Amino acid sequence: MRKATVARKTRETDITVSVDLDGSGRSDIRTGVGFFDHMLDQVARHGLIDLDIRAEGDLHIDFHHTVEDVGIALGQAIRQALGDMRGITRYADVHLPMDEALTRCAIDISGRPFLVFQAEFPRPKIGEFDTELVEEWFRAFAMNAGITLHVANLYGSNSHHIAESCFKALARALRTAVAIDPRRADAIPSTKGSLGG
Repeated sequence: MRKATVARKTRETDITVSVDLDGSGRSDIRTGVGFFDHMLDQVARHGLIDLDIRAEGDLHIDFHHTVEDVGIALGQAIRQALGDMRGITRYADVHLPMDEALTRCAIDISGRPFLVFQAEFPRPKIGEFDTELVEEWFRAFAMNAGITLHVANLYGSNSHHIAESCFKALARALRTAVAIDPRRADAIPSTKGSLGG
């Protein structure tokens, strides 16, 4: 049962995240930030990960704390759900097109967190959402999930499409990387004999 629940409460946010890595893509997400909810829904649906997320944050200031802290909590939940990572595929990569935008995502569930994020947004906002928060979320997620993550938007002209292709690319790569490899279902995929520690 690769499931986990993480609760995170600070003076800025109050967040609960539940994940099921072997789900069907079901999601129930309420952060108070509409565009962000839409992006997280893509992670669930295209990653086949069940996600329940509740977040209350200081949205009267801006969206930064809520977006970053959800990344932290979701990363921690996925790391917990992976357990000792026995049997996982570990590596995955994908090219994800969305209309005129194309994004590449490569992932290593390594226990060594690192993020390379390369995307330029033509506009500073998508609705009320600051486009700079896309990278902030990916950083918080990668650092707390303990994964090496490379995301590069190769081209695109619509900020919504660029952002959404990044989240969908992560979802598709994550779906493959967390999947159990039937040929190595009892083995930890590392010459060291352990991951994540």
